[in-house]
Amino acid sequence: MNIFDELQWRGLVNQVSDEDKVRDYLATSGASMYCGFDPTAESLHVGNLVPLLCLARMKKAGHNPIVLMGGATGMIGDPSGKDKERDLSSREALDERTAKIVSQVRRFFERVTGERPDVVNNYDWTKDMTAIELLRDVGKFYTVNWMLQKESVKGRIARDEVGISYTEFSYMILQGYDFYHLFKNRGTRLQIGGGDQWGNITSGCELVRRKTAVEGDPEEAFALTFPLITTAAGKKFGKSEKGAIFLNPEITSPYAFYQFWINTDDRDVIKFMKYFTFMTQEEIAEMETAVEERAHLREAQKRLAAEVTEMIHGKRELERVMAATEALFGKGDLKTVDPATLRSALDSAPAFNYGKGADLPELAQTLVDLNLCKSKGQARKDIKAGGVYINGERAAEGQDLADSDFIGGEVLVIRKGKKNYGLVTRV
Repeated sequence: MNIFDELQWRGLVNQVSDEDKVRDYLATSGASMYCGFDPTAESLHVGNLVPLLCLARMKKAGHNPIVLMGGATGMIGDPSGKDKERDLSSREALDERTAKIVSQVRRFFERVTGERPDVVNNYDWTKDMTAIELLRDVGKFYTVNWMLQKESVKGRIARDEVGISYTEFSYMILQGYDFYHLFKNRGTRLQIGGGDQWGNITSGCELVRRKTAVEGDPEEAFALTFPLITTAAGKKFGKSEKGAIFLNPEITSPYAFYQFWINTDDRDVIKFMKYFTFMTQEEIAEMETAVEERAHLREAQKRLAAEVTEMIHGKRELERVMAATEALFGKGDLKTVDPATLRSALDSAPAFNYGKGADLPELAQTLVDLNLCKSKGQARKDIKAGGVYINGERAAEGQDLADSDFIGGEVLVIRKGKKNYGLVTRV
């Protein structure tokens, strides 16, 4: 299957400059395409997975994808989808974020394709360009009339109290020059990105067309965008109650990442499988049947969560997450679970720290400290009735906490009844 047809089957083609020509371009292996990522944060998030996965799909199809880091464009700020000016970041901050994202992208590509990605930074070919060169050699090919028609500009022009600075107005010129540079130096004819990037991407196509015509050898470049994702509930994709879901495990833990996908609505799960996994049509058809016939088992959500978590965090982290899930909600052994994963899994549960080396109180006091019981008297009654568990094992009457109860010497899980958890730490 031509990779373009696969993208269409997956519902990933939103806008395309010329469908027949793009399909022809991708019909022969070795085609070059790119997607840009501005370092606006220290990590990519799940919303970035669609273009990142598309680049990986291109690689697996035998093409030559390029990951472009926006070291230069990141200093300017993309007005697309923003109702006010971005705060400008320092060169040092951008360099630090870029290094982290490049490391993240490399790990991802090596895991899913077995090869390192081709990464470039637009700061490298922009830093020595003078203002005169930018205005004469690039700006000359843009008309203000044409730029004003772009949604990223029109939306801001209409807001008199905010407006748009010349800096952000010029963003599409810099992004367009990236396309021309990669076309001339790498033979790249296709740029991909989110639907909100259509104006910026087509500005690059236009620059390639106009400059090559002036140079005496007219050429074409192409644009392809993905749909902006919303959930069946009408919410913007990629956020939980605690905020954005990042790919960096230090910002969003693998457990929280896994749970984000587990909580996918039945109405979205098949669509997300197409968007965010390499599962085949046959495999996804099986999951579609599972959703229709036995949705209560949430087989599709479990498969989706496992596929994406392993792809981003690796098999070992997935196994840790699955062990914690089984131990907390199934019949697994809590004592075998990684302490860090347990902490993440019980992040919203009441917690209490007794400190390294401090004397441990009686269990009844711990239940009060965790707000699982209102008084020690009530706590002792609950323990006697067999309703209190330490690391999944029923606590005996008169039993107290011991250092040996702490998993990895750090954490201990107390449960009262079936669903009331508390986390005790020793740090």
